[in-house]
This record gives sequence, structure tokens and C-alpha cells, in this order.
Amino acid sequence: MAMHFNPTEQPLKPSLSYGASLQREGVQFDVFSRDATGMRVLLYHEIDDLEPFKTLDFDPVSDRIGDVWSRFVPDLKSGQLYHFQASGPKDLSRGLRFDANQRLIDPYAKALAGQFQPMLDGICRPPKCVVVDDQFDWEGDRHLKQDMAKSVIYELHVRGFTQDPSSQVKHPGTYLGLTEKIPYLQSLGVTAVELMPIHEFPTNAFDGSQSEHANYWGYDPIAFFAPHRGYSHDQQPGGQVQEFKEMIKSFHTAGIEVILDVVFNHTCEGNHLGPVLSLKGLANPVYYILESDPSRYRNYSGCGNSVSGNHPICSEMILQCLRYWVQHYHVDGFRFDLASVLSRDQNGNLLPQPPLIESISEDPLLADTKLIAEAWDAAGAYQIGEFGNERWSEWNGKYRDDIRRYWRGDAGMRNALATRLAGSADLYQSQGRSPSASINFITSHDGFTLNDLVSYQNKHNLANGENNNDGDNNNFSQNFGTEGPTKDPAIEQLRIRQIKNLMTTLVLSQGVPMLVAGDEFRRTQKGNNNAYCQDNDVSWLDWSLAKRNEAMLRFTRILIHFRQNQPSLRQSEFLTGQASEAGIKDVRWFNVFGLDVQWESDELPISCLLRTPTDHDETISSGNDLLFLFNSTSDAHRFAIPEIIQSELWNLFLDTSLPEFHEIFPDGSGPPLGNHYLVSSKSTAVFLAQRRLTS
Repeated sequence: MAMHFNPTEQPLKPSLSYGASLQREGVQFDVFSRDATGMRVLLYHEIDDLEPFKTLDFDPVSDRIGDVWSRFVPDLKSGQLYHFQASGPKDLSRGLRFDANQRLIDPYAKALAGQFQPMLDGICRPPKCVVVDDQFDWEGDRHLKQDMAKSVIYELHVRGFTQDPSSQVKHPGTYLGLTEKIPYLQSLGVTAVELMPIHEFPTNAFDGSQSEHANYWGYDPIAFFAPHRGYSHDQQPGGQVQEFKEMIKSFHTAGIEVILDVVFNHTCEGNHLGPVLSLKGLANPVYYILESDPSRYRNYSGCGNSVSGNHPICSEMILQCLRYWVQHYHVDGFRFDLASVLSRDQNGNLLPQPPLIESISEDPLLADTKLIAEAWDAAGAYQIGEFGNERWSEWNGKYRDDIRRYWRGDAGMRNALATRLAGSADLYQSQGRSPSASINFITSHDGFTLNDLVSYQNKHNLANGENNNDGDNNNFSQNFGTEGPTKDPAIEQLRIRQIKNLMTTLVLSQGVPMLVAGDEFRRTQKGNNNAYCQDNDVSWLDWSLAKRNEAMLRFTRILIHFRQNQPSLRQSEFLTGQASEAGIKDVRWFNVFGLDVQWESDELPISCLLRTPTDHDETISSGNDLLFLFNSTSDAHRFAIPEIIQSELWNLFLDTSLPEFHEIFPDGSGPPLGNHYLVSSKSTAVFLAQRRLTS
């Protein structure tokens, strides 16, 4: 039988991607919902409109293929504002939460505009979705693809970095303001910024009111594909898209990579009492891990719900999101918040080879991106050393705790210091990984700042409104006799020394160092170790501290640049302690008597001789041998210099006990080393050898 085509009919042409796809004649809307009985798109003229100017229904027959609802709307342009609305059963026994009156954020929205508006009959009015034109003149910009082993990561909050007036930028608290600080970051020597969440998240309450405790950190996502509108100077619909791209292009021009902290483990829709804003109202049992009672949510994130990352539909959304940020924003990498949630199946069980993690590892478009896991979750999963494959690096929480405890002077921590300084082979070597799998950090956004770590014995979180019950109680911190700021010069000098000990250990360890913004000039959060809701001077960087603590800033800059010039600190393989063909061991450990360490002993002082790798095509090594002397005790120790290097010429590079501006020698021209060196209490000394000739 012949088929006849009626030219007046418009055949259904679903887009290959979900959301709002801008086309020449209009916009194609595609949305997944398996159990919906009806779908609508609501169109608005202005950000503050309380009601749409037009509501368009999807035909359940002609506008649906499988579980995808698809409709083309002619004459719409970039900047168009919209919501979805889905009808269907509200059957909590099946986990279905449809509400035909609820306005829904498109899970694939590329930008949001406005705020939550006052509720109408108990129905939320969330920010509006924006149709976005992805076109942008990148002027030849490409991903930097820097070697992970050469990376120095700097974690920062976009708003908090420049919001304080002391930042003296033209556009405080914005992507543009951050761009203005690129010269500072270049001078510091970092190779990558890791931005705390810039995906869209609520900034006011769901009923439109303002909350006393703001969602400052942003670990409460509402739209994974959209850059946060609150960090944009341009408040026109979609203005944040262009501004964020301009920021990344500027960072790349400066040779600095941009890594995003992504939160795919939960959303701001919360638990069974939380609002229906997006995923809940479209496919609740698909997007979330539900309890055996489907009206409740499993909570592995500590935030009320857990995204079902290994459900094929949800997995596809996450992969498309990552690809989108790489392709359209030129993002260089991702740090996955509470990544162990993404290792769980649809019942919450941890999988030995999670499909989502494997798909991310093998995705060809992500092949050049850095993948960093926070390899634990809020329900007890702790996968450090076991997350993913060789494509993945991990926040090394054991490094953080061991280094803190060593410098606090805890007994029995000397061996742990040696293991962490050498790259944590105990965690990563058996997995076939390199030292760069270990993202070393002592502080992060979550916890004390470096200054507060040596100034407070206890957390001080009362301002968060939770009776000081929030935040970690296991900080391994030390106040040296006074809680908080002090005018006692002896305590103050000891704190400065301890900060330098911690920074020296971090920057000179094998693996990849990660600093937190402001630690280089003693930023304080006044003892708050969980400042997630403090959008004020508790969290904002006080740039006057950079001048007040100029010596500490200088010390950190020199350390970072020193690391970049010393290949012995960035080795691609784990140290073995075995002799090379030339009879030279890559690393040796000694006690205070200059003898090989007996690892069964408990003595905290230790020294380390690190030999630099030798270039095969040159007669001179490309770096210097290094000698570390660590003393975390309360007494000075005279270290005997090992006999094997007494005939070599060594000069002091740093001694954290020396006066400020005289404690570090950027050109390696410090005093020469004799046969002994006195290391003061709570101090580090590092010596630099003259370049060693090869045989």
C-alpha cells in the first residue's frame, strides 16, 4: 500500500539531547518522564513574572516517543524563559510524586534566571529556565592538558575569593572578579583552580523568603548543566553563560586550568518532606535511590536524598553533563563530591565496578580531563585507594590526618609521615597507579583553615545555628595554650612555625598538592570548621592579611616555584629505596644519628635523602638532591648528617625556625651544611645539594 505524506503535518523530530535546543526557526523541548500522563511547557516574558504568558501542552500521542516528550515551538529565541509541568499519579507506594500544578526546573536547563518567588497554594515557584545559545568565540582556546604530576591545585569559592572590599576588584564576588585575580594566582605559582560548586543551587528559601543561614558553599544543586547566576555580574538571562566562558578563556590564556567541584550525589529537593522542583516531579524512582518504603529516600549524602547514579537514565544525564562542560565550557577536570555515592546501585549497595564510574573513565570526550574523587560518602563508605582505575586521582584523607597528627606530635606517626611524604604507595601502588593519584591536602573548604588548625583546639560553629553540633569533631588540631587569637609572642611564633611545617610538608610531598585559598596568608574562619552557611566575613578572604602576613605568602610562593623546578618532587613512579645501576638509591631514611631508620622504633624525628631522577641524554641531572630534616617534638634535636653525603656540598634551602624573611633561600644559597645540624623543636630543615654529575 502506498504511503502518502501530508505536507501540513509536522513530524516529530526529537533532539538527540534533552532540554531546550535552540534551532533556526525556534526551540525544541525534550524531556524524559516514564510515568507522566501529561506534559506542558510554560513560557514567560520576564524574570519576575508570576504567571506564564503561554502554556503549551505536549500531545501524548504525537509529541511522545517512548518515554521522551518532545515538542518544537516556533519563533522562540535565545533568552526565552520556561518551566515544565508534568501530570501523573501521586502514588507514594510506587515512589511517584507527580503534581500537575508544580512548575519544574528542566534537569537539562543550561541557565536559570531569578529567584524562588512566593508560593501559590503551597506550590513552589522556582527560578526560571533559560534557553541558551551555546555559540561562543573561543579564539582558538583549547584545554591545557597539563600533566597531573606537575599540578598544584588551589581550591577556592568564587564569591568568597573577592567579595570582601579588601580584594579591591571592580566586580567583587563574581566570575569577573575572580578573573581580575589571575595575576595573583600566577605569581603564587598554582597550575589549577578548583572551584567550589558553580552549578546552580538555591540562594533563597523555597517559599521566596530570605534565610538567615544562606546556602553559601553551594553543595545543594538544582540544575547540573547551568553555571550559578549568583556569581555573574551580568544578571540578564543567560549572561552567566558568557561570563563564565570568558573567565575560563582568561584562565587558559594565563596557563591555569579550571577544575569544577561537581555534586552529583544529591540534589536540593531533599527528603520526603522536601519540595518537588525538578527530578522528583518527572521521574522520582528513576533519579533517586529509594527506601524499601518508596515514599522515603536513602540518604548516603547526609543531605536528605541520594542520586541513583548507576540507573541508566541517571548515568546518561551525568555523562552528558560532564561532556557538556568539557565541550562547551572547556573545563579541564572535575572533583566529584562524595563520589562513593556514585558507586552504589539502585538499592544502595556498593558495587565493585560501578557502571557509571567505568563509563566516565572510558568516555572518549573526557579522555583529557582530570578526574578526582572524594572517595567516601556520609554513610560510611571509605574507598581511598580503591576508587575507579588509573584514570582517577583521589582526595587523600589519610594524608590529611597523618600529616596533622605527625606535626601535632602524636606518638607513632613517624612511619606515617614517611609513607605520605613518599606518595602513599600503600594506597595506590598495588592498583597500578602513580603518585599523582594522591591529591594531598591538609586543609580544604570542609574543616579548619591552616591558621585555625594551629589556633583552635575545638570547633566554634555556634553561628551556624546548630548548637555547635555540626562539623567534624576529629580535627587533630592544637592551640598551643590559648584558644584563638593571642598577643603572646611565643605562642604566635610557634603557630607561624607550625604553619610553615605543614605547608612545607604539603608542597614537597610526592603526589599532587592542594592548597585552600588564603592559607598562604593565614586566612581565618574564627574557629568555624563548617562555614557552609556563612556568606560574610567568616568565609570571605580578607586580603589585608596578605600584607600583614607577607612573610608567609613569600614563603609559600618560593615553595611552590621550588617544587616546579625540582623533578625529584614530581616523580612519575613510586620511590623504591632500591639502588639504581649507578648504585644510587632514590630515597633513604635516617634517624638523628645519621643511621638507617629502624622502622619498628617510635622516634618522631626523621631525615630523608631524596635523589633526583637523572636525564638519560644529559651528563647533569635536571634537578637537585634534597635532604629533609623533620622534628615534630617539643625538644631540639641535633641531626648527624649521613656519612654517604658528607663529602657532597649542601646548602640550606629552608629552616622553619629561623626569623621571617630569613627562613627560606629561593636561590638555594643558604648556609652550607656541616656534619651536624641542630633542628629546633617543631621545625623542618631542607637542604639542597649542588647538581650531581652522572657516571
